[in-house]
Amino acid sequence: MERKTPNPNRQRDHQANERTFLAWLRTAIALIGFGFAIARFGLFTRQLQATLTTQPIPEHPGLNSENLGIGLVVLGVLSIAIAAWRHNQIFRQIERQAYQPNQALVWLMTAAVMTLGILSLPLLTWRGENPTPSSPTQLKRRS
Repeated sequence: MERKTPNPNRQRDHQANERTFLAWLRTAIALIGFGFAIARFGLFTRQLQATLTTQPIPEHPGLNSENLGIGLVVLGVLSIAIAAWRHNQIFRQIERQAYQPNQALVWLMTAAVMTLGILSLPLLTWRGENPTPSSPTQLKRRS
């Protein structure tokens, strides 16, 4: 009876596939964490500004920190699903010895993260029409 020797390249390929999957998971967790932080920090800064100025704070209905945060969380969850799908696809290709690299997912993820990053720029630079008091004397004058 002939004993089959394990192919060390196949084992390395599967380990590399698993490392790539774990990298996707780390990226997804980071996206979810950033999304949560951005959404909550936006709420905090709005409440702080409303308390300091005692005036309603104008907010863009579509481009705000909550929507950006939700978008990042959704992208993170989708990344997990894509990672699992891609891991299984590559696993089958390694077993068949028919690996086909696919750059489409890399470009898709790049475009999604860049889009959300670009959408965050106005949130970082927009100050609104109501200036926040910067000194204790300005705070006393408003009281």
